[in-house]
Amino acid sequence: MRNVAIVGAGITKFGVREASWKDLVQEAGKAVFDDVPNLDKKEIDSLIVGAAQPERWVNQTHVAPLVAELLGIEVKRVISRTEVACASGQAAIRYAWLAVAMGLSDIAMVVGVEKMNTKFMNFSQSSMINVGNREFDGANGFTAPPFFALVAQRHMHDFGTTREQLAMIRVKNAEYGSYNPYAQFQKKVSVEKVIESRMVAPPLTLFDCSAITDGACALILASEEKARQLTDTPVWIVGGVQHVDYAHTTNQMGDLSHWVGLRKAARDLYEMLNIKPDDIDIAEVHDCFTISEILEYEELGFCRKGEGGKFIEEGQSYVGGKVAVNPGGGLLSNGHPLGATGVRQAWEMVMQFRGEVPKERYVDNAELGIAHNLSGMAQLHHIMAYSLKKRSDVKFGR
Repeated sequence: MRNVAIVGAGITKFGVREASWKDLVQEAGKAVFDDVPNLDKKEIDSLIVGAAQPERWVNQTHVAPLVAELLGIEVKRVISRTEVACASGQAAIRYAWLAVAMGLSDIAMVVGVEKMNTKFMNFSQSSMINVGNREFDGANGFTAPPFFALVAQRHMHDFGTTREQLAMIRVKNAEYGSYNPYAQFQKKVSVEKVIESRMVAPPLTLFDCSAITDGACALILASEEKARQLTDTPVWIVGGVQHVDYAHTTNQMGDLSHWVGLRKAARDLYEMLNIKPDDIDIAEVHDCFTISEILEYEELGFCRKGEGGKFIEEGQSYVGGKVAVNPGGGLLSNGHPLGATGVRQAWEMVMQFRGEVPKERYVDNAELGIAHNLSGMAQLHHIMAYSLKKRSDVKFGR
């Protein structure tokens, strides 16, 4: 397999946007082309688009050829659209990475995009049940907030995780989001504010939940030979894994406070790279709800099982702690436009490794970062690994 680098990254402002789906694609496209000024668009031979539900939210299907037309790309090798709900964008990165690594492509573009705010927000909201097994999970009211509320309740029961510890996740991510001009929410909050915000699904309040969001992000991936021609600061993709564990919550979920699929995915990635959790400097994780980040600390091996609440309380997931988790503000600050989220996480890695983020959230001397996305009711887990050094040059296990 060939070495593959991200040579360019571009992003839109995330939030409730007047911009259309097509506008968001073009904003992100212009941003990434501006980021690689010596790239000739004619050299882009492949395009992968991450988009979860454009058919419902903007009444548009067959979106990958449409994106190619909007951005003026003549695709000659690989073109596709990826859909795995909340991880659609990261799946797009994974498949573009594999296409370049296997020699099917030399320069590939990835676009992650979602337009979730519509004139009919009841329709936008109800569409989210599609990420579960609609006939089973939907009939039991398992949209995301009540499902993750049950996860929080079980974790609190099993391990003594406190309401305050959940709120601390939002406090941390809101602090870093306040230094991210592209984030949907850019205000710091207190533990008290989180707890006192409107109840959504006990124990989760409004500030424990990520938002319905519009946004897009784009990357340019290249083989090592092409990367050296396009940038002096390549960010290398050094690994990636996926793992799916069960079908729907009412039948096969098991113990809600254990995400076995993520644990297995992390194990596979660590074995692939011959690393340990302590080797990771930055982790962009899927904090769709505050409880999610606490479980991710545990299943990724940053702390022992049941000690995720203690991990945030001790400040171990802050910049300067054991591992900097969500220094870009996470989903809680950026919002969660499903197809764009995984690509935004990669954008954050690129900006961090280049040193192009505000000092308040910059992770100094970072060498290795991972990005994790879950899909649906935590059934499917994806992890990608990024580094300043290509895989053959990195001496992991330090």
